[in-house]
Amino acid sequence: MASSSKKFITSSILGLSLLVALIAFILKFKSSQKLFSAEELALYNGTDNSLPILLGILGSVFDVTKGKSHYGVGGGYHHFAGRDASRAFVSGNFTGDGLTDSLRGLSNTEVHSVVGWRDFYFRSYKFVGRLVGRYYDSQGNPTKYLKGAEAKAARGAQLMEKQKEMEAKQPSCNSRWSQDDGGEVWCDNGFPRLVQRPLEIALTGKMSKRCACYNEDQLDQPGLEVYSGCDYLANRCRV
Repeated sequence: MASSSKKFITSSILGLSLLVALIAFILKFKSSQKLFSAEELALYNGTDNSLPILLGILGSVFDVTKGKSHYGVGGGYHHFAGRDASRAFVSGNFTGDGLTDSLRGLSNTEVHSVVGWRDFYFRSYKFVGRLVGRYYDSQGNPTKYLKGAEAKAARGAQLMEKQKEMEAKQPSCNSRWSQDDGGEVWCDNGFPRLVQRPLEIALTGKMSKRCACYNEDQLDQPGLEVYSGCDYLANRCRV
């Protein structure tokens, strides 16, 4: 009986010690993650060599100093340094109002792409804290905007998966392009046609259509477009 009580007490103490250690680790981890204001983050834009280069995306802040040739002054991605320019990761607008953390008006698939970029930085660079503002509150907790963006990204992922399944049923054309000869599409089996992608999938104008190969008995389907200047039953078209 005494031996059983001793074991119980020992295991209880061990369990309590593990719980205390876990709580201490969580508190230490949280305290090591800094909360930045927009003004403070702007100081880390690569213009001061004594400071690291930081960027934000969806409110998460990363140290990108190891990529100084890209994110430092004169680098191709310097416009991302010292700010959260989440929208620019998919819009390609790197000036003025384009360098904003607002995702207003972006499609589900575009928001999914922004989240994909954030995941890239988590994999490739050191996460150093959170930016207080649109995506994190003054305590570092996620806001409704971050939760909304992640929900929209999840819907985007589902739409893209559905699109892949649809496109797998109808094979894509072969294609090639050269500066001298221009572009060409062709089908090993069937005939090339332009087919509309769902608007939710299309990220930019030209991506709203794709080239797919159709058999002759499928060519009367609505929505199929013959390439300009290409014969109706040609299996190869200049573009």
